Amino acid sequence: MLDIKFIRENVDIVKNAIKVKGVSCDLDALLKLDEKIIANKTEVQGYQEKVNALSKQIPVASDDDKKKMVEESKNYGDKIKALEKEIEPDLKKYNALLMSVPQIPDPSVPVGADDSENVVIKTNGEITKFDFQPRDQMELTELNDWVDFDHIAKVSGARIYALKGELARLEVALHMYVLDKLAKKGFRQISCPSLCKIDALFQAGHFVGDDPSVMDNDVYKIEKDELCLAGTSEIIINALHQGEILNEDDLPVLYAGYSPCFRREAGAAGKDTRGLVRVHQFMKVEEFVICKNDIEESKKWHQVLQNSMEELCADMNIPCHVLEACTGDMGFNKIYMTDVEAWVPSQNKYREVSSTSTIGDFQARRTKLRYRENATGKVQYCHTLNSTGVATPRFLVAFIENNQNADGSVNIPEKLRPYMGGVEKIGGKK
Repeated sequence: MLDIKFIRENVDIVKNAIKVKGVSCDLDALLKLDEKIIANKTEVQGYQEKVNALSKQIPVASDDDKKKMVEESKNYGDKIKALEKEIEPDLKKYNALLMSVPQIPDPSVPVGADDSENVVIKTNGEITKFDFQPRDQMELTELNDWVDFDHIAKVSGARIYALKGELARLEVALHMYVLDKLAKKGFRQISCPSLCKIDALFQAGHFVGDDPSVMDNDVYKIEKDELCLAGTSEIIINALHQGEILNEDDLPVLYAGYSPCFRREAGAAGKDTRGLVRVHQFMKVEEFVICKNDIEESKKWHQVLQNSMEELCADMNIPCHVLEACTGDMGFNKIYMTDVEAWVPSQNKYREVSSTSTIGDFQARRTKLRYRENATGKVQYCHTLNSTGVATPRFLVAFIENNQNADGSVNIPEKLRPYMGGVEKIGGKK
């Protein structure tokens, strides 16, 4: 959420952000309501000052004057109540409109309508070459009996899976490997619940406005309990410290959130949903940073987060490249976003395995998360950032396809072997 004072003073900048991000937001209506609310508050304040003045005079007034003053004070009080009641519907509209104003993208962000206009800024590793006809994820998992779709579909429905045997162990090994690497960088592991209140999703700024129906295509809702299943532990971690004022010395706060995640993906269809690429439930390590209100500090941490996935791809022998997201693809709440995409041989293309996002104080304003500066004692809103540490099974697709052998076995990179009991490869024709 943006500061209304910033919006008033930077109307053209905000209108441009609305345009380039493709967000539906009536900024003119917001500003008109803002003027009306200010005028209402001014009028209320004027009457309140008169009530306060009378309250000081009444105790020393004569009986006749006292009666008149009490009546006059009551009249002012009635006017205050009437004004406050009159403005209530406008306050609801105002809050909804304010919640629909997007974060301002960094000036360096390329302007574009969708992901087709994202820009490659870095490429790591050579595209994997094979001296045999490589198998795709489905062939590899079927050959090695690593995934169950059919039986699980009868129990849980479509686009739900169960990993089996060596691939199930590989999933756990990858998460442990990432968590250990993050621990060495100062991130504190936190096992997050998937259940959250609806407010938490809006506090994270994942959706425009304040109407819960906007989540219908993306979020699983548990209506009876007024809860949702979170699509990322970012939502949980972002709300952990709501309403708190941290000390500057407490910053940065670094979390590595581990949790099952759930997404409806109601609009997704076609080849993209085949196999393990786009599923309704998955496991994820999410990196989350709470730092000082300083854009240079945020830039530093953005690079740290982005580097984590680049390092993981290199450690796992997976070629990747880094994309700078354009304005139309970067998301409602973001200043800057980069994606790491891993090479998928069977599709002859790179596929997203991680997004790193700089949010600024957009989330912190919604959760009222602040810190007190050492030098000035001034209270500032924190900055937040997030990134995918690893999400499976999607990452497993790139892993098994890039590390496969002619017999259908999959090599285990040296750095991961201690987490796999020392084995050098898994699977293969028996």
